[in-house]
Amino acid sequence: MRQIWITKAGEPEVLQIKEAPDPTPGEGEIRIRVAASGINFADIMARMGLYQDAPPIPCVVGYEVSGTVDAVGPGVSDWKEGDRVMSFTRFGGYSDVVVVPTTYALRVPDHLDLVDMAAIPVNYVTAWLMLMDLGNLKARHQILVHAVAGGVGMAAVQIAKWRGATILGTASASKHERLKEMGVDYPIDYRNEDFEQRVMEITKGRGVDIALDAVGGESFKKSYRCTAQSGRLYLFGMSSGASSKSAGKISFYRSALKSPIWPAVKLLLDNKGVQGVNLGHLWHEVDMLREAMEEIMKLMSDGTFKPVVDAKFSFDDAAKAHHYIQDRKNFGKVLLTP
Repeated sequence: MRQIWITKAGEPEVLQIKEAPDPTPGEGEIRIRVAASGINFADIMARMGLYQDAPPIPCVVGYEVSGTVDAVGPGVSDWKEGDRVMSFTRFGGYSDVVVVPTTYALRVPDHLDLVDMAAIPVNYVTAWLMLMDLGNLKARHQILVHAVAGGVGMAAVQIAKWRGATILGTASASKHERLKEMGVDYPIDYRNEDFEQRVMEITKGRGVDIALDAVGGESFKKSYRCTAQSGRLYLFGMSSGASSKSAGKISFYRSALKSPIWPAVKLLLDNKGVQGVNLGHLWHEVDMLREAMEEIMKLMSDGTFKPVVDAKFSFDDAAKAHHYIQDRKNFGKVLLTP
């Protein structure tokens, strides 16, 4: 099999393809011939040496794939060779062959694009957990989504539209027209506008019911101030800690130091909630992950949701794919194809 390795911490060019023997599925596992692997910002942080949950470098990262089953392990009776599948991967997803426990795999209906299904597991489940499981999203709610043109952002937009909520989202001005077409009611130019001021103007001083923030640092503070009483802020990343493309922890620590600490009494008096969401730490919550994936797949299957895939790069162009994301060029998901 071919794999994309992080050979050392650094810029995208540290990604290199290496060959390895195909893995053999064990008890309760299936082997997938990969059609596409999803890229997530956690992969970029890992490449820069900033993601503490990643395996020690050198390593192969990647949290999600889609493809076709080409071998089944002992004790597996509900999967067969040729079945179309998407799955979480606990790292190792940047490979053209992966082995996964069947508990993390889900069948892909024939009428859905198999490659595009690699855009589903991480982004849609993350957005679903924040908005549906935790946020109890309702039609009367107003939500703020940072980096709304990204993978999680686009998933959140589709979920919010389905629920009938009002969507405010931060993105560069060049993406605003398309964002409106996608259902974002109020795009906010984070480069030239103070998003806190705009949110309070749009909501007439009330604030939003739910804010999704993966920026970190000062953004966490402002997002909290943007939430209404009974509002909730969900933290699911810290992209401001990766201000350059090279290895180095100074910007990450600077961003972390700027992030707020909320005293319990303040939350009580403000009638607000703050919660972190880290999908990588929910690997053991199999029932929760499967339930979310199954609900999402139903809505994919009937056309309610459709993955927004911006670009597909070959494994040979993995470095270009990482550059593309860090240069903020993507509108939606970026995939790697063997």
